[in-house]
Amino acid sequence: MSNGDDDPAEASEEADAADDAEEAGDAGESTDAAAPTLPDEATEESLNEYLDEIAGRLDDAETEADLDDVDALLDDAESGIEEADLPEPAEDDEDADDPRGDLEDRVAELREGVEEARGPYADDVVDAIESAVSTLEDTEWTAAGRDDAADAVVAFVDAAADAVEGESDATDIDPDTVDADATDEGGETLDSVEEYVEALEAVAGAVADAGFDPDDDAAVIAALLEATDDLEAGLDDAEEWDDLETHEQLRAQGYYDVLGHYKDFPVEWAALKEHEARGNVDMILLALDSLQSDFMERHCLEAFERMGKRGKTEASLEELLGRAEKRSQFAIRILGKMAADEATETLVEFVGEDSNPQLQKVVFKALGEIGASEAVQPLANELDPGSETEDLVRPHAARALGLIGDTRAVAPLADALAEDDSDDVRAAAGWALRQIGTREALETVADYADEHSFVVSTEGEKAERALDEAAAAA
Repeated sequence: MSNGDDDPAEASEEADAADDAEEAGDAGESTDAAAPTLPDEATEESLNEYLDEIAGRLDDAETEADLDDVDALLDDAESGIEEADLPEPAEDDEDADDPRGDLEDRVAELREGVEEARGPYADDVVDAIESAVSTLEDTEWTAAGRDDAADAVVAFVDAAADAVEGESDATDIDPDTVDADATDEGGETLDSVEEYVEALEAVAGAVADAGFDPDDDAAVIAALLEATDDLEAGLDDAEEWDDLETHEQLRAQGYYDVLGHYKDFPVEWAALKEHEARGNVDMILLALDSLQSDFMERHCLEAFERMGKRGKTEASLEELLGRAEKRSQFAIRILGKMAADEATETLVEFVGEDSNPQLQKVVFKALGEIGASEAVQPLANELDPGSETEDLVRPHAARALGLIGDTRAVAPLADALAEDDSDDVRAAAGWALRQIGTREALETVADYADEHSFVVSTEGEKAERALDEAAAAA
């Protein structure tokens, strides 16, 4: 009510302003509420009220700047909680109230809420695309799966171009450059994975360069993320080799194509026999890797053993050397049949393994079949009666030296023939000297033609005949 001194015009303006404010309030229009302030008297109750106000600000936050303000308020809250004089829980009572801990937990929860409310960002889109690129590159696809993966990439590039139309250079990407059904001049389907990867990387680069703002371009980023979700789902649905049963994988890779009418069962074994006959090393390796049964593993390895040098390829050597390094006697035996000099270094390491005589026997023979000259001295060392090598093993060392045929072995073999207590070792030394076949080696053995031991004298007689034949031929 007026006291009569007010200027009528001013009174009217004040009334109009009041009316405008009331109308604005009725219409739901308001200016930003003042930011909450840390209570002067920090108690559990006042700090919880302060955090309630911050929670309200978080609920109302619409921009990254709003969320930054909430983060700053939480910083103040943490400081206030740290400085507050709050009761501490009794150390010997696990169930005692802990006001400070409860408040700190609320701050942590609000921090998580801030992080969840942020974004999405363009970096999230780039990360999702890079994840899809890794999936494309690291997955072994079936033919159908590669086509499905290509369709997913093409659809994504289309969707990404639509989402950023007019916003970035991503609109320059032409989905037609990614062709899942591309063929070469011979009509063979091309391996297009590299093309798909290049297309995705082009989109990722365009998104990264566009400088999308999480507030102003939220709709564009959301559309791109939806497109990456569809891309991920498409790649997940595309068929991988691991999705197939073993027999489906083998069939897809042509393992059974060699079979016409057959009567051997199981069919895996029948196909293996045919691949062995045809020298199809890769298919035998495929069966060895895919058919996880002791039965097929044994037959695959036996196939390599029978094939000998015919089965030696870079891939088969890699497989067998890996097994030999684990002391697989079967693999070592096969490497000998293959005359795989690539195995020499590995096998020489096993020569002195006196605690495993069976391994030594297999290794000695394999080195002999390989003709490994590097093994002459290690094998000669095993002839020494003072070594730890068993009497049943030393004849194998002598025979291996004979197979290698290196004249450096003549002296140690002659010593074994003359001095060893075991007739088996002496006979093996005589046999080895005959294999070396030099005049010196033959004459050394011939001296024992009248030996009391039958097995030794037999080697001496054979050496005499060899010398007579050589003299007659001269």
